[in-house]
Amino acid sequence: MTTLEVRNLVKKFNGSTQSAVDDISFELANGEILALVGPSGCGKTTTLRMIAGLERPDSGAIKLNGQLVASPSTFIPPEKRGIGMVFQDHALFPHLTVFDNVAFGLRGKSQAEIRTIAGETLHMVGLLSFSKRYPHELSGGERQRVALARALAPKPVLVLMDEPFSSLDADLRVAVREHVRSILKTMQATVIFVTHDQDEALYMGDRLAVLQKGRLEQIGAPEEIFHDSATRFVAEFMGDSDFLKGRVVPGGIQTDIGLVKQDAGFPASTLVELSLRADDVDFTVDGGGNSVIVGRFFRGAFNLYRLRLDSGQILHAFTDHTRILPVGSRVQAYIRAEHPLNVFAR
Repeated sequence: MTTLEVRNLVKKFNGSTQSAVDDISFELANGEILALVGPSGCGKTTTLRMIAGLERPDSGAIKLNGQLVASPSTFIPPEKRGIGMVFQDHALFPHLTVFDNVAFGLRGKSQAEIRTIAGETLHMVGLLSFSKRYPHELSGGERQRVALARALAPKPVLVLMDEPFSSLDADLRVAVREHVRSILKTMQATVIFVTHDQDEALYMGDRLAVLQKGRLEQIGAPEEIFHDSATRFVAEFMGDSDFLKGRVVPGGIQTDIGLVKQDAGFPASTLVELSLRADDVDFTVDGGGNSVIVGRFFRGAFNLYRLRLDSGQILHAFTDHTRILPVGSRVQAYIRAEHPLNVFAR
């Protein structure tokens, strides 16, 4: 069952000729988590605000459970859309207890219903024993879970989460996102999760929607986005790709580090670029090799080497953390990918 339909959504601000959101369309199934990901200013939050009813689209349509909530002639206000929201700053009421913060969205129900629903929701997020505490008595991760509980308690049609973990430190962020995703899946919540963090998007989303300059570049499963990027931007943004120049020849693609035996999907002599991630590249020490080490970056479990080809192009390669070679070493770089590489015309 489709919970959300977004069709040809457009939004401009202050008479600008540049669209903040430019003809975006997608659907969201019941119980699905969609991660909206892209750089700052790409239109993620504006899209979210239009779905929430906090901004009016200039054109296009939004439907929730088949009901039209926004179009050029229709606008249902936010409070009547049945949407829950979780913000990056938590937005908890400091003068209310944890329980009362969660109960706030349940106004209109009987006291018995409020006690039951708020208690069950706090139990679900693992904070029932914190019911009488105030927000200032909680850690950042605990406050985030209270904000989530408050959004989930009224059983919204859709939950919108805007960079909810950005204020947490790195270690806590990883732990909280694992817990939160588990909670969302247990409750079968339908969610749009906005982030600019590629790793977070890959972890949180059942599907990813990659935005750039207001346009939807690609939407698909995390594996599809990562391994089969539809555009050069997606390949670069979602995997820190290098782009190796080449030319289509009979039998593959000729590059500065050898022939790649892969169908390029372009006519012979077409100039192309191959998208290479650091785990696609390896090298051996070779005084007559095709490149030189210009940098080594220790990453704990592995080293990241920066290689400069004789052509001047830069490639990166992961190696085991025990493999340490000095900058300036001459090496032979080669491709070790065990999957088809993304190829783009240039």
